[in-house]
Amino acid sequence: MLKSWILAARPATLTAAAVPVAVGAACAQAAGGLRPLPTLAALLGALWIQIGTNFANDVFDYEKGADTEERVGPVRAVASGLLAPELMRRGMWLAFGVAFAFGVYLTWVGGWPILIVGVVSILSGIAYTGGPYPLGYHGLGDLFVLVFFGFVAVCGTVWVNLLALTDLAWWASVPPGALATAILVVNNVRDVETDALAGKRTLAVRFGRRAGFVEYMVLLAAAYGVPGILFGLRLSGPWVLLPILTLPLAVVLIRRLVVLRGAELNPVLASTARLLLLYGVLFALGIALDS
Repeated sequence: MLKSWILAARPATLTAAAVPVAVGAACAQAAGGLRPLPTLAALLGALWIQIGTNFANDVFDYEKGADTEERVGPVRAVASGLLAPELMRRGMWLAFGVAFAFGVYLTWVGGWPILIVGVVSILSGIAYTGGPYPLGYHGLGDLFVLVFFGFVAVCGTVWVNLLALTDLAWWASVPPGALATAILVVNNVRDVETDALAGKRTLAVRFGRRAGFVEYMVLLAAAYGVPGILFGLRLSGPWVLLPILTLPLAVVLIRRLVVLRGAELNPVLASTARLLLLYGVLFALGIALDS
């Protein structure tokens, strides 16, 4: 049973929740106002929102017919019969409940803006694949990920540390959001045929695989362009350029996305998540070293 829950939590995706908090913490450090407890609470809250969202996706995709025997992605707990739909729903609410508990503390620290951000984040996690207008089924998943795994997570972390936002925080929000969205793009390009059959109108379904390739390249270009902008604007020093060390991996992933299809893209998806982690660690480290 425990293995099934771990599978449903999708540990490989949790870097998308952790990296923006690390980047936000580095931005707070650069401003001279890093606070360990609010930062830790922000990290744990973000992780539990991500887990709750993954549980929601597992059960709602199953109920909408998106996870079938034709699925070429990793095994899903409900679709494979490992966990009953109702049990998964309970797990979803428990995960969001834990996240809300951390949100209560963060609201005490950061005030009403954090309350609004927390509630909207949880509701959006449910609405991604659930509710009357699931975002992921109408081509809005990419925007959702870009906003919440970029601007909301990074700036929210900075806010609970400083009770203010900086120019550095706004710019630094772009790479984590862009690379997290790139993970979703690989997922959508891989599943374009099965998503179309299930009525899941992702951008890859609406505009085709080629559009997915272009989106992926634009997102990576945005991520790698920001360190140079930060250095050029003197918002950070030369250490912020550290993420450029991961550029060769990004180039390889672009080539593989264009050439491979179906289940062959599973390693590309995992490697894009790894790129997010490597880039994020170097980016956060660079910002902190330049403070």
